[in-house]
Amino acid sequence: MNNGIIQARLIQLPANFKRLIIGLCDTLIVATSLTAALLLSHNEVWHQQATYLVLLVVFAGIPVLASQGLYRAIIRFVGESMLFAVFRGVSLLALIVAGLNYVQYGDFSQSISTTFVFWAFCILGLSTSRFAMRALLSGRRSDGERIAIYGAGQAGVRLTTAISNGRDCCPVLFIDDNPVLQGRVVAGLPVCGPEDLVGLVDRFDIRRILLAIPSVSRRKRQEILARLENVAVRVQTVPDIADLIAGRARVDDVRDVDVADLLGREIVPPDQNLLGACIRGKSVLVTGAGGSIGSELCRQIVQLRPTRLVMYDISESALFEIDIELRRVLANEGSNVELVPILGSVLNQDRLLQVMASFGVQTIYHAAAYKHVPLVEYNMIEGVYNNAIGTLRTARAAVDARVETFVLVSTDKAVMPVNVMGATKRFAELLLQAMSCQQSATRFCMVRFGNVLDSSGSVVPVFRRQIRRGGPVTVTHRDIIRYFMTIPEAAQLVLQAGSMCKGGDVFVLDMGEPVRIADLARRMIHLMGFTVRDDDHPDGDIAIQFIGLRPAEKLYEELLIGTNVTGTEHPMIMRAMEIFLPWDVISKFVEQLETAAEKADCERVRALLVEAIGGYKPTNGVDDLLWQVSQPTS
Repeated sequence: MNNGIIQARLIQLPANFKRLIIGLCDTLIVATSLTAALLLSHNEVWHQQATYLVLLVVFAGIPVLASQGLYRAIIRFVGESMLFAVFRGVSLLALIVAGLNYVQYGDFSQSISTTFVFWAFCILGLSTSRFAMRALLSGRRSDGERIAIYGAGQAGVRLTTAISNGRDCCPVLFIDDNPVLQGRVVAGLPVCGPEDLVGLVDRFDIRRILLAIPSVSRRKRQEILARLENVAVRVQTVPDIADLIAGRARVDDVRDVDVADLLGREIVPPDQNLLGACIRGKSVLVTGAGGSIGSELCRQIVQLRPTRLVMYDISESALFEIDIELRRVLANEGSNVELVPILGSVLNQDRLLQVMASFGVQTIYHAAAYKHVPLVEYNMIEGVYNNAIGTLRTARAAVDARVETFVLVSTDKAVMPVNVMGATKRFAELLLQAMSCQQSATRFCMVRFGNVLDSSGSVVPVFRRQIRRGGPVTVTHRDIIRYFMTIPEAAQLVLQAGSMCKGGDVFVLDMGEPVRIADLARRMIHLMGFTVRDDDHPDGDIAIQFIGLRPAEKLYEELLIGTNVTGTEHPMIMRAMEIFLPWDVISKFVEQLETAAEKADCERVRALLVEAIGGYKPTNGVDDLLWQVSQPTS
């Protein structure tokens, strides 16, 4: 029977039976320690009083040790806290020994020497026995996947303990930047420096590297990942320190490297006053609440303690998921925030007005939109209805319900648009800018930003799926670039921007440096443990295939229409001063656009968008699928 089977059978024993075994071992250790102490202090002469003393101490020993939690700990995971518990328990037991010994023999000096010897032997015996049992139960398997752990700190040690108890992984070494730790042994593993990663991988036959550095800055993490890109092994990571502290994750919740770590973008801590100004103690509505941005807005909003959160979405499944998730969170936190899931379309102005009035909505975050560029291009009329007309009807309902603040979640594709999605979002911006000048009951503002990582429309999940399938990874163009931001960061900045709304504002988020999509694809391939197959490396694992720009897709996106921009109270939020159309002009475009949309006249819709939006310059023909099949063939 091999060690793995023995370990498995011991671990599967009933908890009470394992406690009984440990208790018997402790009884033997206590009795042996006291016997040795008495023999040494009495010059090996045994007295009958000694037998009574041993029996009394053994009888008291287990309850005293149990009072310090020694039988609640799981032996496989014992550590420093167990040593302190042993120290406390044995010290209490030593006081009992001292008292009984003095009562029986009346010799103070002899009592002190006996007690000290007993205390030392007992601490040594109880500690050694537990570490020996831990080594037996959690001995590392040599036939699992060989793993290196980057980071020999507390997170690394905990991760090593956790994965060593599994049957699939075999940690073989730590890698750490700290020269003080290099060359030492931590948790039974040698600690090496990162200078010769390729050599370490070959020497130890490492198949995977796990990052156990949850508290380092994103910039430092990016430097480490750049170093690991040259190593042909898969790189994974433990959750961030914030998730560990909040209890949302465990240290052994290993996952693929967050693409945000590749960008090295440091998140600016939020201004708490800005973050909660439009939310705390208010009734808040989020449209598109089940989407990527909408759902994250909802998650952050409930943490800011509104009185009520109304979640509005046309998708039943998406609304169900976010509602269930938030109810679970609120129940765990004991929060009394009222959740109101409402199914409905942003085109239904009457229903919107009824919802806003019935639930006393004071703040709206309008995230409902069709945002996939090719799909909106293929479904032009629905894009116009949802993104432009839907925004107008939601805004009208907000004015009628006397909502205080209305925040439109916009996009960088609204700037100098070349596609229907961007044009409809820019039209929505123009509508709100004009409405802001027509009334004062509701403050309107727009927040414009670029791509969000891991959203439903992001390239990141697509690349990840393609890599797992063995490729190829498809990139539209060698030179295409995009601005990226994480979903939580984008939602956080949207909430803060809304608090600075004065009326008609266009807020632009600082997206950092643009990223070449081809470079992003290469880095993801490397960090998932594969090599890129190209002309220079024909034996690589995964190829990158350039498929050409999709209909109405740009090589790069802008965030500003002009150059007139000012700062705000937040270092990553700017206020753009942009021209817009007066209400009497934009309202005529709205009437004509609705008429053309009702007739499904795509050419007329496009012409109106081009006329209304000075910067809209489509580069493709009308790609609406229904329009194409309905046109007579020549």
